[in-house]
This record gives sequence, C-alpha cells and structure tokens, in this order.
Amino acid sequence: FRRVLNATGVVIHTNMGRSVLADEAVNAILKACRGYSNLELNLATGERGSRYSHVEELLCTLTGSEAALVVNNNAAAVLITMDALCSGGEVVVARGQLVEIGGSFRIPDVMERSGATLREVGCTNRVHPQDYENAINERTVALMRVHTSNYRIVGFHADVPVEELADIIEDLGSGSFLDFTTAGLPGEPTVRSVVAARADVVTFSGDKVLGGPQAGIIVGTKAIIEKIKRNPLNRALRIDKMTLAALEATLRLYLDEQLARKRIPTVAMITAAPDELKRRASRLASRLRKTCGDKAEIRLVRGESRVGGGSFPENALPTTLVRVVPTGCTPECLKQRLLQTVPPLIGRLEDHAFLLDPRTLADEELPMAANVIAAALNQA
Repeated sequence: FRRVLNATGVVIHTNMGRSVLADEAVNAILKACRGYSNLELNLATGERGSRYSHVEELLCTLTGSEAALVVNNNAAAVLITMDALCSGGEVVVARGQLVEIGGSFRIPDVMERSGATLREVGCTNRVHPQDYENAINERTVALMRVHTSNYRIVGFHADVPVEELADIIEDLGSGSFLDFTTAGLPGEPTVRSVVAARADVVTFSGDKVLGGPQAGIIVGTKAIIEKIKRNPLNRALRIDKMTLAALEATLRLYLDEQLARKRIPTVAMITAAPDELKRRASRLASRLRKTCGDKAEIRLVRGESRVGGGSFPENALPTTLVRVVPTGCTPECLKQRLLQTVPPLIGRLEDHAFLLDPRTLADEELPMAANVIAAALNQA
C-alpha cells in the first residue's frame, strides 16, 4: 500500500483512493490517532456521548436538514435506511434507476438485502407521475429515487422530480454542497436543494464530489433519522474516529464556500482554471525536457479531464496535457515501467503517446513526476 502519482486527469479516481483530503482533514486524523479524544465523551457532563454529535449539527447547517447520521459508505447508507424504514414492505422505484455501479455492485441487490420488495415502474427511458400513483398499494412504504451515477439516458427521456413525490428516499450518490456550473459543468441538484424539495431522507457519499473521507451520509427529518439511528445495523456500519475527524474538518471548511473551493483538493481540482492548468503543464514539460534530454519528445497538447467517481459522466473539463513520446521504447513500455517506479505514476495512453494531466498532480508532485519518468526512460 503506497503513494501513487495520479497524472490521469480523473479527479475522483476510485482505483487510486478517490478524493485527496484537505490538509485540515489530514491534521485532524493525526490528532485523533496520536492521543485520546472525546469520540464518545460528552464534555459537558463527563458521561458517555454520541460520536455523531461532532458532525450532525454541521451537516444540518450545511444541508438544511433536521437531523443526520453517518455510516461507512453510501451503499451502507442506502442499506440501513431501507432496513430501518422499508423492511417487509414495497418500495416503488423507476426501472431506469436500477443501475450497476463500479465493481459489479448493483443498486437493486443492495436495496433488496434490506428485506424490502422493489416495485419497478415506468420504462427504461421514461417514467411519469401516474406510474408511481398506479403502483402504490397497501404494502407501499416508500418511493425511492436513485442517482444513476456514471449512466445517463439522453434523448427521449422523462423523469419525475422529487418535488412531485412524497415519502421519498433520495439516493444522491455523489452528493454536492456546491454549484459547479462556473466550472462549465451542468447543474446538478445539491443536497440542500433536494432537502428543500421535501425529500424525507437523502443519502450521499463523503469521498466523491464532497472531497472528504469515505463515508455514507444520511440527512432527513428528525423522526426518520432517529429511527435509522436505532437500527441494529448502525453498530456494524458506524464510522471510526479517523473518518469522523476527517469528515468534521472537511465539513467545517464548507462553512465558508470560498475557503472550501480553495482548500478542498477535489473541489480545487474540478474548478481549476484552464490558464492555470496550462501554466502548470508548461512547468512540468520544462522539467521533463531537462531531466529526460533526448530520451523523449515533449510537447503540450489540448485535452480533457474527467471528474470521475460516477459524477458528471457526460462532461469533460478542458485541460492542457503534457505529451511524452519516448525515443528508446514504446509509450506502452513507458507506462509499464512507471508502474514500478517509486512512487508509481499513472498516466494515460492516447494517439501513440503517454499523456500527463497536471489537473491531478499537486505542485509538489510535478518534480517527482519528472524524476520518475526520467528514471523509467533510463532503464535498460
């Protein structure tokens, strides 16, 4: 288990650990590990407290919800929510939202593990209010909407917005607190907007667009969240002190939107300006020319980055790529050699070249990237 340099331009890269944490979150983890803490200690009374109290108020402030709970990932959030609220009953869900996500995990499989029966409505590409109305019967306990992650239906398509439904469980997947339209991305519903639209329960990930540690966050009405908290699965799915410390620190950054955009690496990478990316690519290319000499041809080309993690799957982010064409080996060979360097560097192969995207390389990683590429090119 080691550090890896991500030069792919995929910001939320599941294979490489998804979101990079803010310095504030890393420091919070160190403090949580180096000594004892008030993890479940109420400092007002000296008695046992709740670990969730450290983040619940923050989540309510940021989302406009009445109550909140955090478990270890969003699949767990969906599972415990449905187990607590829907076991033994029917949950109505649009057929086009029953998707398979990374690693061959299928949303309907997770949902059915809760003991609920799924009642599919609509067609793959279109669902209407009357589809939900016709499906409701005496066994119906909830209506559910699922964010389709990295899958989209375009063209002849219809959906029913959360405002038109009641008794709603909304799985937002990669939940966001910010509007990313300024970065050229389409408008996606924020957690606050979905809560304001009267969704009863909203679940989302902590380590995707939010830019925090792996976690499944559940927000909603106080009565419903209290019922979920009492579910026995809560003990099995609870977060540890390191996750809690990192999440609290990340959430505190969101209290100041401008600070969050600057300090949370995932957000900063997604919103990086094209001119800044071009400057950073130029610096990287200059270093590579010095370290690699005649071992490779180096030049800048226009390209695209991706948000990743199932977020904004149809939309690319403009970037400037560093194009490396080795003179003594093939680009494919260079890619394989870079898997064995210290640290390993992961880029991408396109058009008979090895490409590096500065969007996902921190400033301090640029010289490291140049050094490992030089080392890989110098291998016999």
